Amino acid sequence: MHESTPGNGGSPGETVDKEVIEIQKDIARLGVKSKEGGYYVKFGVLLKDEKVQQFYEALVDTLKEAKKRGLINFQGETLRKGPHDNVNVGLVGDPPAE
Repeated sequence: MHESTPGNGGSPGETVDKEVIEIQKDIARLGVKSKEGGYYVKFGVLLKDEKVQQFYEALVDTLKEAKKRGLINFQGETLRKGPHDNVNVGLVGDPPAE
């Protein structure tokens, strides 16, 4: 799934683009599908996943960027470990193809 870490070269913009694509895949992989058809996962589940921990340089920044691009949604401006572990992080639309 994750062949390499984002820090393995490329411009910072390319790294962010890769992370934004991968976070959508990870939400679908770790999450559940709602009755409406969208995927969502608890923030705490993302934080605890080993692949997520190893791949993202700054998970919260990736989530904020994906939200800014309209690809995911969550309540509030930012998420923090502990107080926001039970906040749903949802995909807007379908996850990207493999």
